[in-house]
Amino acid sequence: MKGLSRGDIDGFFGLALDNLVQLLLIDNLCRFVLGFPTDFVRTVVLPGAAVSILAGNLFYAWQARELGRRTGRDDVCALPYGINTVSLFGHVFLVMLPVKLAAGSAPDAWRLAWYAGIAATVGSAVIELAAAFVAEKIRRATPRAALLSTLAGIALAFISLGFLLRTYARPVAGIVTLSVILLTYFGRLRFRGGIPGGLVAVVLGTVLAWTTGIAGSGARPPFEGLSPVLPYPHLLDFFRSLRVSFWLPYVSVILPMGLFNVLGSLQNIESAESAGDAYRTRPSLLANGAGSLVAALFGSPFPTTIYIGHPGWKAMGARTGYSVLNGVFITALALSGTLGLVVWAVPIDAGMAIVLWIGIVITAQSFQAVPPSHAPAAVIGLLPALAAWGALLAKNSLRAAGMGTPAAPFTPSLIDAFLQSDTWIHGAFALEQGFIATSMGLAAATVHIIERKFRLASLWFLGLAVLSLTGLVHSYRFAPGDTVASLTPAWPWFWGYLGSAALLAVAPWITEESGGH
Repeated sequence: MKGLSRGDIDGFFGLALDNLVQLLLIDNLCRFVLGFPTDFVRTVVLPGAAVSILAGNLFYAWQARELGRRTGRDDVCALPYGINTVSLFGHVFLVMLPVKLAAGSAPDAWRLAWYAGIAATVGSAVIELAAAFVAEKIRRATPRAALLSTLAGIALAFISLGFLLRTYARPVAGIVTLSVILLTYFGRLRFRGGIPGGLVAVVLGTVLAWTTGIAGSGARPPFEGLSPVLPYPHLLDFFRSLRVSFWLPYVSVILPMGLFNVLGSLQNIESAESAGDAYRTRPSLLANGAGSLVAALFGSPFPTTIYIGHPGWKAMGARTGYSVLNGVFITALALSGTLGLVVWAVPIDAGMAIVLWIGIVITAQSFQAVPPSHAPAAVIGLLPALAAWGALLAKNSLRAAGMGTPAAPFTPSLIDAFLQSDTWIHGAFALEQGFIATSMGLAAATVHIIERKFRLASLWFLGLAVLSLTGLVHSYRFAPGDTVASLTPAWPWFWGYLGSAALLAVAPWITEESGGH
């Protein structure tokens, strides 16, 4: 288990490129979507993320070494670890951005959004830590199609579609790098010399971005920002973020996403066991939760998790060195102050094909990893996220047209205006609130209906009814520039779900086999 293998080098390029893309996404989304000051992103958010990534990678490398020592093997591969793309987008677009928009033009709007992100990360950590003791029961209670399709909906709507639009807005760099990813990742090919496809995509994308004028734009390299950063715990801000006002409106996002992180980690641990590396569940999940807690404490509003892909890294020959190298590289990049230079030199367009691929893989998995008969449930699980993305797109369009300001605020009259074009925006706004819980509930109920387990399906609808009664799903109000959760009973949806629960409860007595398809 000592030293580095060629497989560790290959694995490092793949995992480090993925983590680098996450840092580039964090840098871009925090600055240009959430309005965080550049200096704050580079000295607080990114160093906090790097500390959590380093801590997790070192733990999982140690865990692999211990497994190798106990079993007398030298082929044990460490669990891959980093920032989850789905959680990253979820925290930005479903937690922090609504807080920023609700704060309007307040000078501290971005800081309030940061507090909300920290609170969501703490919530995710608490769920991961608690679930370490009951993880198997959680997994058994939720159909796989419900979990995977909910993740797929987020991946398809908030990752794949968004980056597909960007790919076709900048087609030379976008389509060419996408073809590299399709060739190597889906075609299961490698470039001669063993050069990783992700590295080729990023280098080629960078060259094309500079050649076509996407990168640079005449700006000078930010050499003045090349100063080391020393991360430290932000204790006062950490405790401020735990105020109820920062996390309660987003329980319907935090709870399911924390659960998804847990179940995704469980699936990855099982996947590693099937590849020959049997890791204990509880310490793996405890380390996962601790990593997210470290992230929040050091200023990163993004949780960390065990990555998918262990069998691939193991087959590549990666052992423990790739995990250590990844943690050290990402940390050095963030703490040395050189990330700003990397962001300037390597535009997000160079790596967006990799992120698009991640969204595609997550979506495909929701159909590949479930029984064929559950495919309709997987489709239903996609729809609420697509509706939420449509609502976001509609509101962004209105803002681009000059609405969403104190002079032209969003009001209920928008519903009638959209209806004139047969666009039922009221349904989109309702689905947007707590769409993750809605997706999981509808998909799970559909699975149980397919399997003729009507009482279990009834319980899922009853759960959605309770969430509607509390206002955690479907309840919204108009703010000047957004639609936000109101946390008041969503009565029409409550009665709709309650009626469905009652129907399914009595279904065995009022239905019979149709004999059709």
